[in-house]
Amino acid sequence: MYTNILTAKNNGITTITINRPSKLNALNKETIQELHTAFKTANEDVATKVIIITGSGEKAFVAGADISEFADFSVEEGGKLAAQGQALLFDFVANLSTPVIAAVNGFALGGGLELAMAAHFRIASDNARMGLPEVSLGVIPGYGGTQRLPQLIGKGRAMELVMTAEMIDAATALQYGLTNHVVAQEELIPLAEKIASKIMKNSSVAIGAAIRAVNACFEDGVNGFEAEINEFGNCFGTEDFKEGTTAFLEKRKAVFPGK
Repeated sequence: MYTNILTAKNNGITTITINRPSKLNALNKETIQELHTAFKTANEDVATKVIIITGSGEKAFVAGADISEFADFSVEEGGKLAAQGQALLFDFVANLSTPVIAAVNGFALGGGLELAMAAHFRIASDNARMGLPEVSLGVIPGYGGTQRLPQLIGKGRAMELVMTAEMIDAATALQYGLTNHVVAQEELIPLAEKIASKIMKNSSVAIGAAIRAVNACFEDGVNGFEAEINEFGNCFGTEDFKEGTTAFLEKRKAVFPGK
């Protein structure tokens, strides 16, 4: 079905693997489209409760965008590339109602770090290296990097990383709050699955509402507190809320219908 990615479903988890090892899993136009389709399919699948995104091999999550595709673009084409990419993949992933965990195995540079930052949170292998090297090519991050990086690590650190075009290692990324956990490479996917299993015990409807509420905090012109109030109120009309509160009062584990 796909040329550049692999998908696998197991016990409520859909794992999407970018599979261009000869290109260090670089994002080209075709891969971005395939990723959009895979994320959309997983999000619409009621059996999928968590999505894990990772890269094939041991060297790279995604080493960046495929520069050969846009090296001769005009101003208009460049703007269109960024707008389409953000809408099709990066903003799309950030706003999915299904939780997305980025399992960063190796290099996450440029568009690769931007994809990891679009996920709801990140875990990394101890050989991971992250950075936004775009200014070394005479351009800036165009897939949300200048917006999401300051949100995650603060303005000063983000400015330094963008301006120097340097990479940080996994330990520094953890210290900065860019990643939640760092483990040995062979433990990366097992940890992602362990966290996913904890997420799956909870209401998928409530988790979707929580994602929307948290994201509202970072949207211009949107009152995040109002968004939270609305999402909180809407939860009262769900079957999951009825099951969750009933199970609590009956001192049993909830079995959420996901409605």
